[in-house]
Amino acid sequence: MTNCCGTALSTPRLRALILLALAAMPSVALAQEPAQGDPSQGTGPLPNNVAPSPTPICTDRPTRASVACTVPAGAFQLETDFIDWTRETLDGVRTDTILYTNPTLKYGVGKHTDVEVNIAPYQTVRTRMADGSVTTDGGVGDLFVRAKQRLTADSSMTHVAVIGSVKAPTAGSVVGNGKWEGSVALPVNIPLPAKFTLTTSPEFDISANEGSPNQDPVTGHHFELVNLINLSHPVGKNATVYAEFWTKESFEPRHNTQQYSADVAASYQLTKTLQLDAAAYIGLNRETPGLQLYTGLSTRF
Repeated sequence: MTNCCGTALSTPRLRALILLALAAMPSVALAQEPAQGDPSQGTGPLPNNVAPSPTPICTDRPTRASVACTVPAGAFQLETDFIDWTRETLDGVRTDTILYTNPTLKYGVGKHTDVEVNIAPYQTVRTRMADGSVTTDGGVGDLFVRAKQRLTADSSMTHVAVIGSVKAPTAGSVVGNGKWEGSVALPVNIPLPAKFTLTTSPEFDISANEGSPNQDPVTGHHFELVNLINLSHPVGKNATVYAEFWTKESFEPRHNTQQYSADVAASYQLTKTLQLDAAAYIGLNRETPGLQLYTGLSTRF
């Protein structure tokens, strides 16, 4: 055959051009198809350079109840008060304790394991005696180191964990009791109908003896048993409300006491990894602080 300019093309050369054109057609078609492994097209897993959507933050705030969830492996999580105020009145003596932030920093060391460190950078204790005299002390709080291990699989409906905690007396005997203490807790989270969640958290404490007023300094430790019943329910997409009944029984030989409180709280997730909250603990007997109020936030990074 002859082209427009009269130049002849041999048959072998024409066949080669036709074969080259046919070979190029599949690659053009494939370039128009969705890329394999592109999750936006529903064709496979996330590419290596695309981060997965974060799971919603799960915290031990804002009630006394702990939860069984742990911080994801390799992630940090900060849970802290903005301010925490407690008032206790007993035998005419009124004590106001204020914590100016109370951060807990958590780190995920495994799929179901995290470690946690808590300390109040500064706190004040204001005591008003029955005769009207007032004293105010302040300083750093005690240091708490905890480890949490979830015991149930991801597929479980009910989740259980174990939490071990040790308190180092960094506050000394001015705003603390100056004694080492420890505890073991077993939080259990149970889903209920109508989107309610039931949490219970039996806890076994080893606490320093306090003795009674006008007695010589007391040494040694005693056992305490703590438990609670907590009900939570979502409100809309981002908020949750909580109601809780808490108990604590001390087996100190010379100062055995029982404490009870009714607690209410609410939390709101601004994003999947940022939560605001507030809580009120209301004492139900004379041995329990009459009122504790606090508000704070939690964030994962």
